[in-house]
Amino acid sequence: MNSVSIFRPASQSLRNTAGIYLDHHSTTPVDQRVAEVVMRAMVEDFGNANSIDHTYGEAGRHLIERASFHVAQLVNCDDADVHFTSGSTEAIRLAIAHAVGVADGRPLRIGLSRVEHPAVLDTAARAERLGLARLIWIDVGTDAQLDMASLQEALKDGLDLLCIMAANNEVGTIYPLSEIFGLAEAGGALMLVDATQAAGRVPIDLAETPVEYLILSSHKIYGPKGVGALISSTYDASQVHGLAATHDATPNVPGIAGMGEACRLMAEEGLTDNRRTAEMRDTLQSMLIAKLPELVVNASQANRLPHSLHISIPGVPNDLVVQRLRGRVAVSTGAACMSGAQSASHVLQAMGLSQEIQDGALRIGLGRFTTQDDITLAAAEIEAAIIDVKSALKGSSDD
Repeated sequence: MNSVSIFRPASQSLRNTAGIYLDHHSTTPVDQRVAEVVMRAMVEDFGNANSIDHTYGEAGRHLIERASFHVAQLVNCDDADVHFTSGSTEAIRLAIAHAVGVADGRPLRIGLSRVEHPAVLDTAARAERLGLARLIWIDVGTDAQLDMASLQEALKDGLDLLCIMAANNEVGTIYPLSEIFGLAEAGGALMLVDATQAAGRVPIDLAETPVEYLILSSHKIYGPKGVGALISSTYDASQVHGLAATHDATPNVPGIAGMGEACRLMAEEGLTDNRRTAEMRDTLQSMLIAKLPELVVNASQANRLPHSLHISIPGVPNDLVVQRLRGRVAVSTGAACMSGAQSASHVLQAMGLSQEIQDGALRIGLGRFTTQDDITLAAAEIEAAIIDVKSALKGSSDD
């Protein structure tokens, strides 16, 4: 198609007039190859996948089946277990509503770590307010890892559903899913795993660790926004609390096709890409520490997502640093869902970090199109911004 020539070449850096993009936890740019699949589904294979009376509809249905296959391949599950949604948030809501729906009528006992994504926390809290659930909290340590004693205590008290993310969306800590699943299974609890940040970056094998609900999102893995998946072998829309599956909505065929292609690319290229981004992340970390020895790296450095770097400069407010980096380097002060909010990060609070560490926190996320030149320039820009803020604060105090 002639129209695809407008897309950015896959090898091109994201550096432009908006600056160097290092906020891949928030969202990833759509890969050119994914965009081409989406474009074809929009203008060529545009049939309604529910209209299988003709070949146009059959073509749309085939794209969904192909996407289901590639999503399933990424996490090693059956194609039939892939249920496409509008994103992670909808998938989480459906999973929890389904767990409520299949419960025995009493409030669902939900165990969840204190560092889960707000989409999980908010959905669980709403279920509790409605009298549909009772929440049991699981503590974490200063590196955001689970307090295993707290987890075992929660399971001993009795859980119906355990919600543990595969990797943290703020500090990047990776969780030992196989070990946790074994404990949950022994304790008779179902398990919901938010793998939004981890898919393609952390090995997930549902054949070996068959959690009941797995959550994926397309726009975190170089696919389009507005599409995700709930992966579950037990999910039945007719069992979702308060809802009945009376009609199949029109599928978002272009988005679904794009997510399938994004999963295919992650499955084929993820290992190589993860090694590359981890090496660049470590380089950036070393460059920053060399110039800013007071810098603190949050979370476990030995057990974090390969593209993730979460740092703090004690005594240097992160909002002032981000303000000075605007148009130069795109980083964030925390989760995208809380961007611009003045409230403290619930993740950093749960980790028990000091207020100075929390106030100086910056989340940096590298990606597929980040280059070594980007890292060199970003390090210089971040250093300059921090020094500028420190200088301004010192001048203010001197006055």
